[in-house]
Amino acid sequence: MRVDETGAAAWATAYLDLLAREAPAVEFDRPALEARTAGAPPRILDELERARSVALGVRALLERRRRREAELSALVDTISDLAMLHDLDAVLEAIVRRARKLLGTDVAYMTLRDEERGDTYMRVTDGSVSARFQQVRLPMGAGLGGLVAQTATPYVTSSYPNDARFHHTTEIDAAVGEEGLVAILGVPLRLGSRIVGVLFAANRTARPFSREEVTLLGSLAAHAAVAIDNARLLAETRAALAELSAANRFISEHSASVERAAEAHDRMASLVLRGGDLSDLAASIAELLTGAVCVLDGDGRCLANVGEVGPLDVLADAAAAARALGRTVQRGDLWATVGGAGGEALCSLVLRPSGELAEGDLRILERAAVVTALLLLSRRSLAEAESRVRGELLDDLVSRPIEDLETVRERARRFGVDLDEVHAVAVLRGPAELRQRITAWAAGQAAHRGGLAAYRDGVGVLLVPGGDPGELARHLAREVRGAVGVPVTIGAAGPVRGPAEVADAYREAGRCAAALVALGRVGDGAAAADLGFVGLLLGSGDRDIDGYVRTTLGPVLDYDARHGTALRQTLEAYFGVGASPARAAEILHVHVNTVTQRLGRLGNLLGADWQRPERALDLQLALRLYRLHTD
Repeated sequence: MRVDETGAAAWATAYLDLLAREAPAVEFDRPALEARTAGAPPRILDELERARSVALGVRALLERRRRREAELSALVDTISDLAMLHDLDAVLEAIVRRARKLLGTDVAYMTLRDEERGDTYMRVTDGSVSARFQQVRLPMGAGLGGLVAQTATPYVTSSYPNDARFHHTTEIDAAVGEEGLVAILGVPLRLGSRIVGVLFAANRTARPFSREEVTLLGSLAAHAAVAIDNARLLAETRAALAELSAANRFISEHSASVERAAEAHDRMASLVLRGGDLSDLAASIAELLTGAVCVLDGDGRCLANVGEVGPLDVLADAAAAARALGRTVQRGDLWATVGGAGGEALCSLVLRPSGELAEGDLRILERAAVVTALLLLSRRSLAEAESRVRGELLDDLVSRPIEDLETVRERARRFGVDLDEVHAVAVLRGPAELRQRITAWAAGQAAHRGGLAAYRDGVGVLLVPGGDPGELARHLAREVRGAVGVPVTIGAAGPVRGPAEVADAYREAGRCAAALVALGRVGDGAAAADLGFVGLLLGSGDRDIDGYVRTTLGPVLDYDARHGTALRQTLEAYFGVGASPARAAEILHVHVNTVTQRLGRLGNLLGADWQRPERALDLQLALRLYRLHTD
């Protein structure tokens, strides 16, 4: 080939061809090599060398621009990807994964700041193989990452283990060594003036990081910080919306529950205002709550029942638990609540629902207890008012002379009481501290039996229809004990015909009750006729019954106790048949000689004058008292 100007121009043009087809840098040596082989003069070789240098410079510039374009494109793609992610974990993983890809490193990872502990902790990694490294924490200022977080400045090292600029700790160096990292680049994740974490790119071999790579990772970190904050705000917004939605549902449900409870309350109140009783109210509650209901009073007695709720003792236990805790309680499949007024538990409702009981149902049950308590309180008030008026009438009958019989009869007829019918008067003697219970029970009996009740002089008084005061007293004594819980002694008198006879019968019944107490028969009931003349003797005041009996009959009672004999029975039979040994033997079913022998033994025990009239009277009285006292 002839070396001339034309050949030199052709070799120079070859560099343009190499640039056009983006040839590798090694091919840019070929034109100069061919010219030297062809024997080109030094001037042409110098021009070709200058052309080669310019071409390589242009090639490097184009390469840098292509790389920058690729980086910017990747950054834009990263930003677009981050914008589409809403889950914080997904955002963090995408950031670290893209950082590793953009910089072409072995590992990329991110630490976030812990405001409570004042350090940073490993949040997410990509390419890591060490569990220890994935759990490491970096105190502020410690290691490369701790220094970046503290100073908000990027740091880079081509060989971290040998770099003395950083504060090395045993824990950090061990984690880095286990992961095998050598070259590390760290840039801050900045939100305004606040550093939220550090983004890292690292290699397991020595590698210098260029300024462009530092800038690229910093740009990614800047967008990543915004994405992290957006994801956090979005998560907080979603949480707030979820809370608001839950609150709205709760408010709606609560509002519906309150409205349903209010409607139920109106329905129950309307039922009561229309004159419904406890049974009607219990039936309404059972229908509203779809279950079986029992209404108990303050003492655990059933007042009304709808459906099969359960045994009364089980219901009473559930009601007692509700009263003790002062709130609605659940015992097995039973729900119990209390209704009261002025600190007094007036009633308890026990419900056995057919299904699950909602919170609104509990509110209805509690309102039902309030309505029931109001109904009972209203009835009590009415009963007390009526009882007070009835008591005033009976108090007038027993305490003062009756001047206008017709007016008294008319007052009684208003309560459905005909004073000209046959009545009996009963006096109730019980503990003073139970006056209210005794009075309430007596008022209930009067209302039930169509009579009158009062409380005066420390005793309860009843005027009720009936011609057998003794049977009435015994029946009332059994009933009142179960209602009041303690023995109450009842004396009765009658029959009474007309208002004028009530006062005398009251005094006789009082003496009878006093006689029962004197005889030690507390809690019994009897009429004056049941006690005979002994009642008349004892009813006027307290007597030492035991002392009198012991003084008069003591020797006989002691002898019978020691020997198992029947001298007391023989003495009763002897006096009972008019002092005839033969007739006494018939009653005792023994031979007359046996009676004669026993009478002789009685003479030895009681003295020779035991049959004198005054001694005989004392003995007969003592025998009567002994029998009344022991019956």
